Amino acid sequence: MLKRTHTCGQLGLSDAGKKVTLAGWVHSYRDHGNLVFIDLRDREGLTQLVFNPESRPDAHKLARTARCEWVIAAKGIVQRRSEGMENPKLATGQIEVAVQQLEILNVSRTPPFEFDGAEKCSEELRLASRYIDLRRPEMQQKLHTRHRVTKLVRDFFDRLGFWEIETPMLAKSTPEGARDFLVPSRLHKNCFYALPQSPQLFKQILMVGGVDKYFQIVRCFRDEDPRADRQAEFTQIDVEMSFVDSNDVMGVHENLIAKIWKQILDVNIAVPMRRMSYKEAMADYGSDRPDLRFDMKLKDISDIAGQSSFKVFTFVTGKGGIVKGLCAPGGGTKYSRSDIEKTLTDFVGDYGAKGLAWFKVKNQESEVRSQKSEDAKLTLASSIAKFFTPEQLQQIIERLCAKDGDLLLFVADNEKTVNKALAPLRCKLAKDLKLYEEGCFEFVWIVDFPLFEWNEDEKRYDSLHHPFTAAIEDDLDKLETDPANIRSQAYDIVVNGSEIGGGSIRIHSPKLQQKVFELLNLSKKQTTEQFGFFLRALDYGAPPHGGIALGLDRMVMLLTGTENIRDVIAFPKTQRGQCLLTDAPSEVDAKQLEELNLRTQRHIRG
Repeated sequence: MLKRTHTCGQLGLSDAGKKVTLAGWVHSYRDHGNLVFIDLRDREGLTQLVFNPESRPDAHKLARTARCEWVIAAKGIVQRRSEGMENPKLATGQIEVAVQQLEILNVSRTPPFEFDGAEKCSEELRLASRYIDLRRPEMQQKLHTRHRVTKLVRDFFDRLGFWEIETPMLAKSTPEGARDFLVPSRLHKNCFYALPQSPQLFKQILMVGGVDKYFQIVRCFRDEDPRADRQAEFTQIDVEMSFVDSNDVMGVHENLIAKIWKQILDVNIAVPMRRMSYKEAMADYGSDRPDLRFDMKLKDISDIAGQSSFKVFTFVTGKGGIVKGLCAPGGGTKYSRSDIEKTLTDFVGDYGAKGLAWFKVKNQESEVRSQKSEDAKLTLASSIAKFFTPEQLQQIIERLCAKDGDLLLFVADNEKTVNKALAPLRCKLAKDLKLYEEGCFEFVWIVDFPLFEWNEDEKRYDSLHHPFTAAIEDDLDKLETDPANIRSQAYDIVVNGSEIGGGSIRIHSPKLQQKVFELLNLSKKQTTEQFGFFLRALDYGAPPHGGIALGLDRMVMLLTGTENIRDVIAFPKTQRGQCLLTDAPSEVDAKQLEELNLRTQRHIRG
């Protein structure tokens, strides 16, 4: 077999005259009757091969039998392409290889889809034939970017004295917010392991064990409903540090992120990154994952709306709800009335809003029939404008800093529903109106999260992040009297509206940890059964510590410009959690179930 000497993306004019051997897949084939051209592809790129019947008739004859995706090796001489035949789109576009010897290493059936049309074919087809899909240059580039990121991460932490340590994949089931994937034990009947949702407790125990600085690029598992940027199994960059505060953890990781963006995209990210309180994020953007590439802050007009004669607004404000809205620059000319009352109203309806009130901002002179403010140059045109006095309309214009041609949109409901509807609407409008440039990245740390959130269904408190998150020391006196207003030492890193990581300073006092469990309505028996091993560890001198987990998959999504997490994972699952390549999950043999002391309902009925 011919052994390759170079890759298909390596050769250039400086190699002219060299004898080389290339190997790869036939990307394209062109038979011009006399000369035959083959574009040969490997993961590094493409090189054009030329077969001349006069100089090498055997190789030319064999080349005419080759087809796309056949695996071949070719030996020949590098030569400059004829004038006018160069391909500036290829790194190897100035040269070609005049083949002297050709070897067909393997043939291929016709692929189920063409590379050039892969994005248009069904994702199910691509996933079922992932071995073909992975050959595409676009997929190769994404996998290569993922490799580069993981190498940068390892080198970065190694230089700072972190140790990479693996934690168990078979662990104890502990409540962490999502369903566990359970693994039955053959040796311990009726007992189960759980695949880790994160290495949270293990990495804290490493700190108790004196490791000081740990990191791991780790696989995690959560049995939750998938979506475009979520998988049942995913990878995170997991980090824990001793004797630190939140500023230390954030400082290390914003430097890591800046390094990754510089090395991968040659984009300079300013550090220290902006920080914003959870309260400010929810008030101004309706989300703890704000997209800061554009302004368009949300504004509360409940005080104005409550004084109007518009019954929808007065009813909501009278029951303690709010009226909140935003100003879409230029939206008054972009969206017609039918666009607003159908498309945009339906959009917020998907997020629980019962309706969408709107005004178009116009010059008074051009909108004679609209409700006007006597002293203002601007007026609000809408079917509901008649329910507001001129002064109230002017107050709304001023509150939202509106200009001629803008569109004002409002939702009235309880605060949670209003924010849930307006936050995605804000992002949709910005995309439609092109309010930001592609390739721009705006990072922000969200801090001062509430430690607890009230679970109305079960009438108890839940941890907003997880039960091991420490409170801000100034708020500890509220544990007994006002748990809802305790701020936590948690921090999330957000870029362009996407959370790519989150962490916190941990509770290192066993008494305080037990108190938090009590607030979460966990009995001593429950905490002993679920967290006994961890609480015992805290009793033996736990240092102050904190950490973070960055989502590797989401980070690579952003770096490669895709919105589908499956594009950056070599062998992903579908949104229904299936692997179409291997047909998993699948039924197993009855004997395997018997060894595990398990029976399925099908076996019971059978």
